[in-house]
Amino acid sequence: MDDTALLALDWMAWTPVTAAFFIGIALLLSGMTAWELIRPTRERKGFLPITTTRGDRFFIGLLSAAFIHLFWLGLTEWTLWGALALAAANMAVLLRYG
Repeated sequence: MDDTALLALDWMAWTPVTAAFFIGIALLLSGMTAWELIRPTRERKGFLPITTTRGDRFFIGLLSAAFIHLFWLGLTEWTLWGALALAAANMAVLLRYG
């Protein structure tokens, strides 16, 4: 493999949707980092059975979003927009009340 192939990321099937996904995750992580620097978090107990920080709830939200999408793909023939809406609502509830 030559150097130009590595720089062009030809080794991975990058599509605009894949790039947007990873850019979105990077922006969310950057935003969470900035939020933590501006207003440090403290552990709290919500409806989750453990005490969590804002970052813990965000990580749990990302994991649950992945599982929501996997279940959606495996169990329905519907478009993924519904899974995205469900995952976004789940993330909002987890961050606020989890």
